[in-house]
Amino acid sequence: MASVTAEPMVQRVLWLRRLVYAFVWVDVLVLTPWVRDHGHVPRDLYRPLLLERVLHLPAPTPRLVGVVLVALLASSAVAAVGRAPRLAGVAVFALYLEWMFIAFSYGKVDHDRFTFLVALAVLPTVDHLRRDTAVFAVRAVQVAAVLTYLLSVYAKHRFGGGLETWLDSTTLLRAVVRRGTFIGDVLAHQPWMLHVAQYLVVGMEMASPLLLVPGRVGKAMLAAVVAFHLATFATVTILFLPHVVCLTAFLPLEKIELGPFRMRRRGATVPEGVV
Repeated sequence: MASVTAEPMVQRVLWLRRLVYAFVWVDVLVLTPWVRDHGHVPRDLYRPLLLERVLHLPAPTPRLVGVVLVALLASSAVAAVGRAPRLAGVAVFALYLEWMFIAFSYGKVDHDRFTFLVALAVLPTVDHLRRDTAVFAVRAVQVAAVLTYLLSVYAKHRFGGGLETWLDSTTLLRAVVRRGTFIGDVLAHQPWMLHVAQYLVVGMEMASPLLLVPGRVGKAMLAAVVAFHLATFATVTILFLPHVVCLTAFLPLEKIELGPFRMRRRGATVPEGVV
């Protein structure tokens, strides 16, 4: 991994925190508004996930969903502006985790929230008096992003009848036929291209640890990953947006001018609110 000073890492965390906590509003209100309806779903359809069973969490009700929604939006707004970042950050993580439980206890579980949940878990640990905590938070998000791709390969092997079977399947073709765009419709008439694309996808996922390599190698890998997500959205309108937001942890966000968000502490320039 690249060697960076702690101060730039603290600044990167500040911007990452703003992006992540602001995105909570987008996710809850725009991407997953259907979660609110789960409070009205019959309880016999409720299938709690393992952690829910361990924690003995109650089944969703309209009141529970409403309370979680309001509290999550309020705490994420507070955390986004840097007020009580530890307390508000812990609240956001716990409430968002509950929101995910409510969302995915009735069937399919989306994997694009893994990195996002890791980000919510580590951001409250940042302490400006211990700048190594900022380095840890950024690295944790980066490693989680890489693990998402590697675990995706494992999922293809485990649930796709073996990796070789998945590679030679018609997975992408079926996805294009089901929800393809005009670009995807063109590719549907060239199934060999989609077949090759499946090999390229797995190759990109297996090469994802290169994201952690400093310099041109890491930048090139990040460009390839971004191209993959853009291509996926352009062909089948699927965008793993929570995960994509966390990819900003690989960007030099510390170069963004902080302007009025800077303050002096003990002779050093430190982002306001990072406590």
